[in-house]
Amino acid sequence: MLNFLKQFFTWWNGQTLGLRWYTARKGELVGTDEAGNKYYRAPSALPESIPERRWVVYNGYAEASAIPPGWHGWMHHTVDTPPTESDYQAHEWQQPHQSNLTGSNLAYRPPGSIASPKHKPADAKPDYQAWHPK
Repeated sequence: MLNFLKQFFTWWNGQTLGLRWYTARKGELVGTDEAGNKYYRAPSALPESIPERRWVVYNGYAEASAIPPGWHGWMHHTVDTPPTESDYQAHEWQQPHQSNLTGSNLAYRPPGSIASPKHKPADAKPDYQAWHPK
């Protein structure tokens, strides 16, 4: 019952009822990534401009940055073949997804920040020299 209410009233918890209905009617499952997100496609209503419509149903919270690089290229029509149909290999410089930590206790707080757990002493000298006109 709770899952039904989430689908009815929220869009950030997986998929809404409207998207579930559209996916069941027109969606063709293309693949699933390592996070459990499912990728779909359907013929476009405007084939002159966009050959097909592509979308993702997130596994849990809808966070666009959770889409891996290979799927990102396919979703944005940069490449025509999804990673499941090609021999896509991630580059060595591509890192696994890490959630956005802004606003959490694990967020980055540079030295001297008022939110940093390590406060500067009150008598500490500033990290800069103020400019004074002559």
